[in-house]
Amino acid sequence: MIFFNKDEQLENHGLGILDATWAAFPTLARNQIALTWVVYDPPVLVNTGGALTPNAFWDHPVRGFTYRGVERIYPASVVKLFYLVAVNEWLEKGMTQTSKELERALRDMIIDSSNDATSLVVDILSGTTSGPELPTGPFETWKYQRNIVNRYYQSLGWEEMETINVCQKTWGDGPYGRERAFVGELLENRNMLTTNAIARLLHSIVGGVAVSSVRSQAMMALLKRPLNDLPTDTEENQVTGFLGGGLTENAQIWSKAGWTSQVRHDAAYIELPEQRPYLLVVFTEGKAQAKSQAILPFVSKLVAEAIASL
Repeated sequence: MIFFNKDEQLENHGLGILDATWAAFPTLARNQIALTWVVYDPPVLVNTGGALTPNAFWDHPVRGFTYRGVERIYPASVVKLFYLVAVNEWLEKGMTQTSKELERALRDMIIDSSNDATSLVVDILSGTTSGPELPTGPFETWKYQRNIVNRYYQSLGWEEMETINVCQKTWGDGPYGRERAFVGELLENRNMLTTNAIARLLHSIVGGVAVSSVRSQAMMALLKRPLNDLPTDTEENQVTGFLGGGLTENAQIWSKAGWTSQVRHDAAYIELPEQRPYLLVVFTEGKAQAKSQAILPFVSKLVAEAIASL
């Protein structure tokens, strides 16, 4: 069972938003966008500082809309959200210890989307390191270790996590040595996520039930994005050209973006003044879409307008 109830009102809005987007961006193919949208009707039980028990939270129904939400898509840096939660689980269970370097890496991984920081986080999660190619035996052990984050998400028993792959580092120029061998000749083992899987994970963080309420709040603090006083480096601020770019300055957003030369994605929890809060995950694929700083803000603006009309 998907974690939200499909809703006719949201479906009508969602399909209208998609039609408007295709009309505005004719190069965007029907199979180059995926979207999951969850609305929190009153009484709102998210972003409360973890006031609910996990059982009460998961039993509370929410409604949503999804388009191609089960399609496996290369997530780029959105995968860092999964490593953030996993590290907090490891820390909570005593499987690893915190340190100044780990704290610095987590901040840089989420706030600046640093690939170098993510490399350290994946090493800590899996007890592996990058380097030259390995002989068959040691490489099999190494691969088993690197799949530990996948095993963790499988263990949650969430239907949305059954098809995902989250075992690869994120790269600037690409993997070398054992990392290149691990991702596969045809990149068949690269990271893959669905917008529904990301929405469920983000829903758990915002709901205060990811690992623990205290850890969920710490993760939320890292994901908070200022909409005014943005860093001038537009590629790195994760607002310009992403979902935050379609919001007014009095909105609040917690998000994690991802982009390469082939994809442009964002996953966000958004609060507008006097409106229902909502969660929105939008993935776009293709070179033209990856370059466009207009599509995600366009979708975000239309969703915000739809929220105001609910």
